[in-house]
Amino acid sequence: MKDLLSRLPRTAVPSAVVAVLAGLLVLLGGLTRGTEYQGRVSLLATPAAADGAPYGEVVSLALPGLVELARSPSVLQAAAPVSGYSPDELAGHVSVELVPASGLARLSVRAASAEQAGAAAKALGKALIDADLLAPAAKLRTLDPRPEVVAVAPDPALVLGLALVGAVAAGLATAAVRRVTPGGAGPGPVRRALAAAGVRCPVAVLREADPAAADRLAVLCRAAGRPVRVLPVAPELAETAAKLAAGLPEERGEGASVVAVAAAGRQQADLTAAVAVLPPDAVLVAVVLA
Repeated sequence: MKDLLSRLPRTAVPSAVVAVLAGLLVLLGGLTRGTEYQGRVSLLATPAAADGAPYGEVVSLALPGLVELARSPSVLQAAAPVSGYSPDELAGHVSVELVPASGLARLSVRAASAEQAGAAAKALGKALIDADLLAPAAKLRTLDPRPEVVAVAPDPALVLGLALVGAVAAGLATAAVRRVTPGGAGPGPVRRALAAAGVRCPVAVLREADPAAADRLAVLCRAAGRPVRVLPVAPELAETAAKLAAGLPEERGEGASVVAVAAAGRQQADLTAAVAVLPPDAVLVAVVLA
């Protein structure tokens, strides 16, 4: 199990933890919302008289006006006392759906209780019928005497979908950030560790995962003109140091060009300790974060 975890990318575990926490927060927030109900009535346009104005033309032209009429001040004012909302509040809870080529409109009102949703939908439907929008060719009537009331929130399927989306987004964002700053730390901790070891000259800070790291190290080592020594600051970094050393040029001269290999992270005590005991003729040219 330990070997399996060691093979995972460094970003995998933190990203998974953040994803789970984000998903749980969205799920908890969605499922603990107050219950919301929707009351719905269906209004049907019927001919007002056999010899009246052209029924089909009037309905096709005028029925779409129900969408605006349902939010008009006069209709809202008439329905507000029964609905439990003020006219302005009621306008934000109303929706109208027209069924194409049927003369049928579905009027919906959302509220915090089933009783309020049903009463508001019934009152608004009555106010629309009283407005007599289709006169004289047609008139509106309700299909059912009692409104249909259903609970619409929280919607478990929708909340679960949002939680999954939020978890994936949070996990990807965490992985992206940690790839830019592995271990959650940039060069700041390294700079402080070198300063604590008494290093005052500029030192390159590279990342092992950077494809250009080997080339940059080779340039630095050639510029130093000294034999190259790759120094792992912790025993578990010995293999990484050996791989880096194999790709660096061989130089001759006095002293040594030291490339320190440290683990990425905020704690760099091992780096401070290793650099502090370098001999005077050694020059630290770079720190590689593995």
